[in-house]
Amino acid sequence: MFFDCFVILAYFCAIFGIGLCVSRRQDSLEGYALGNRSLPWWAILASIIAAEISAATFLGAPGEGFALRNYTYMQLAIGTILGRIIVGRLFLKPYYDYRVVSIYEYLEKRFGVTTRRCASITFLISRVLASGTRLFFAGILLVIAYLFVTGQESAGKLETVVIYIAALTLITIATAVYTTLGGLKAVVWTDVLQASILAVSVITTIGVLFCNIMGEGTLAQAWQSICSTLSNTDYNPCGIRNLKPWAFADTGLTGQGLWADVRHILGNEYTLWSAVLGSTFITMATHGTDQDMVQRMLAAKDSKTGTRAVIISGLMDMPIVFIFLSCGMLLFVYFARNGITPPEKQIEIFPWFIIHCLPVGVRGLLVAALLATAMGSLSTALNALATTATRDWYRDVFRPAASERQMLRAVRVLTVLFAALLILVGAVTAWYVVMDPSVRILPIALGIFGYTYGSLLGIFLLGMLTKRRGCDAGNVLGMLAGFAAVISLELLGRRELIPAIAFPWRVTIGTLVTLAVAACFPTPQRS
Repeated sequence: MFFDCFVILAYFCAIFGIGLCVSRRQDSLEGYALGNRSLPWWAILASIIAAEISAATFLGAPGEGFALRNYTYMQLAIGTILGRIIVGRLFLKPYYDYRVVSIYEYLEKRFGVTTRRCASITFLISRVLASGTRLFFAGILLVIAYLFVTGQESAGKLETVVIYIAALTLITIATAVYTTLGGLKAVVWTDVLQASILAVSVITTIGVLFCNIMGEGTLAQAWQSICSTLSNTDYNPCGIRNLKPWAFADTGLTGQGLWADVRHILGNEYTLWSAVLGSTFITMATHGTDQDMVQRMLAAKDSKTGTRAVIISGLMDMPIVFIFLSCGMLLFVYFARNGITPPEKQIEIFPWFIIHCLPVGVRGLLVAALLATAMGSLSTALNALATTATRDWYRDVFRPAASERQMLRAVRVLTVLFAALLILVGAVTAWYVVMDPSVRILPIALGIFGYTYGSLLGIFLLGMLTKRRGCDAGNVLGMLAGFAAVISLELLGRRELIPAIAFPWRVTIGTLVTLAVAACFPTPQRS
């Protein structure tokens, strides 16, 4: 236990040291928000990866591998590659040409101030809700660790909520400290460290699992044991229907007619259709219209450097997802061979294994890795939220004559304010889940963007693909129509009046509706 604590303490010392080191060079909002556009592409690449692998992914992807025992989840990586190519080729150059700090400045230059503010407030609300909800996942491991250390099998609901809130507060305060001090440079360079810890920890976990399965046998015997256990469809502790062990792809075709195929494709998250279309639109939205992701790409010296970083990060998605899913599948074999009953909640399987089964030292490394994933995605969210609020609202609405020193002070104050908001959302999420254990929080955390980001993407695409379509009034109407379409389809699907719509399709539908409505309005000629 002492060595585990030493590893975690060393991690915290490293990230605070990085934050203090770069804090001395901040003298303007652009320097704070974009690192003076001087960061190398490989550091931006590591930062993108660290931000993408949130605590929800760190715990959720192995849980998917455990439950499904196949790689169909990995299909979505196809769309992430296609989407990033489009982002790099279509989105980044206009952002660099206009020298924007907040990407929503582009919308004002293309359409008008109303479009910019609607997009900006949509991002701020969506990001606070999504990042605050995802913060809940970081507390899962710490709650299990607390019960393990105190020797308790379980805790009362109120005690569990208190533990969650304490854990979320600790993580958020620690992240806010180095983010407030160092800005984007601190975020990116700590992300490099966090990505390295993540890679080492997951690979080490796979090694420990494989060695345990192999025992004193040979590699061939271990592989045969893995194959036979994964193919045992009679043992299905997660209750997954239509289990297809080892499958890498799902065409979505059921062989029961066109209508059955359509229902299956729209209602299933992991098919080739959702991978090629749905995931592409999601990636364009999250990596092209979200200040959180785009901000680090704008920290490169030019658009070509940023494009290289975002495209290579997409190519790396496939092996990264493969490793996480493989970890979950090996967890399934480990639990089955050792007669261990897995936790009822799929999301708790990996953290339970980390706390109860890993050796000392490795356990500390995995705890540090989870903290790294949580803090990596949280730090970028805080930086993006504070930058957007400062640039789009503080400077342009409340203090148009603000100096660089005043804006730098404002962005730091807003970082602290948004940290408090995220703690509040995370605490409410923890209370809701603990009080109602039947709630599936993972689809909520991953699906929040689906309701609003289609509207954002539709407006950005309209601006970049056309020169004479779109205006402030039409854009607002289009964004509202896109949001309403997604919500309506979701409600009708829940009542089984139409096929249920899986989360990869929400952004696609919202984008197309927004684009179609907003394109009906011409762009006014400017004098």
